[in-house]
Amino acid sequence: MAIAKTCPYYSSLILYSSALISLIIPTYNREAVLRQTLDSALPQDYPAFEIIVVDQTVTHEPETEAYLQALANSQKIRLFKVKWASLPGARNYGVRRSRGDIIVFVDDDVLLPPGFLTAHGRHYDRPEVAAVAGRVFDRMKLEDDPSLRIEDLPPAAMNPSIAWYHVDLVHTVKPQQVLTARGCNMSFRRSLFEQQQLWFDERFRGSAVREESDFCLRLRPTGQIIWYDPEAHLVHLGEETGGCHDISMRSLQYQLTFYHNHFLLGLKNLTPTQALRFFAKLFDCHVLGHPPCYKSGSLLKVLSRGSFYLLGGLSALHSCVRALWNDGQDYSHQDPLFNKRSKSY
Repeated sequence: MAIAKTCPYYSSLILYSSALISLIIPTYNREAVLRQTLDSALPQDYPAFEIIVVDQTVTHEPETEAYLQALANSQKIRLFKVKWASLPGARNYGVRRSRGDIIVFVDDDVLLPPGFLTAHGRHYDRPEVAAVAGRVFDRMKLEDDPSLRIEDLPPAAMNPSIAWYHVDLVHTVKPQQVLTARGCNMSFRRSLFEQQQLWFDERFRGSAVREESDFCLRLRPTGQIIWYDPEAHLVHLGEETGGCHDISMRSLQYQLTFYHNHFLLGLKNLTPTQALRFFAKLFDCHVLGHPPCYKSGSLLKVLSRGSFYLLGGLSALHSCVRALWNDGQDYSHQDPLFNKRSKSY
């Protein structure tokens, strides 16, 4: 398989870290693919890890329900059921129940190769590393095209105004510092949550696009870095429905929250100049459809996307104003373990 050639498993058996790892998997309305994800997570050879499943599904198919209960009863996973659906909320909920010094997040539609947790854990012997971003293979694009390989990401990939169009964690083959990770494959030091009091912002809605970017931008004041390791790779199966979010990616609500989340990222984390450049690029790519988005340029489609762009921007402004009296962490406030006196979003 092409992945084995481009991301070989470690030939050395040396363990670079023995710190406990908490692997957190938020899930929503997934059945067979969730079982596949867990089947690939359970045999990891890292010496000390726990698997935490935060299940936002109201009712599972009988086969999945029996599978999850059997794993929980045998203490192979720690299973938590919640009555709401929010990806950042589920991540915060999982962290508060985790025991590990290293927190690894993956989606509920991924396949983890042998050595996945070792590839993440080995970097935390370096005190300057706050987080590790892993490589993501799409199941439809597993063949490695040499013409698409990237050694060094361009300088623009570290510019928060435009980095999102240059940070390619699919084709990059060389370890290096990056600005952000992808939410389906990332890890963090526990100290970011407990000592720095950084948590995922639950105002990021729907599929919660950009919520991981927001978190990564907010760790910059710590002076630590995010390190990309292509050997910390997984296969993202990319199911179109269900998953960690509460709406379909094809819905009108998704379109609105997509722009809301981008505007919220810019308003929270960027200087006015950076934000204007970020919003302009968002319009050029996602509304007008110019590269690298390559969307339809029909007038009707542009007007439709433009309306969601404007509505999403207004909605993000409302979220920021509302934060003056409400922190927006509605799901965390429902959690008995939530401490109102020690939080940062």
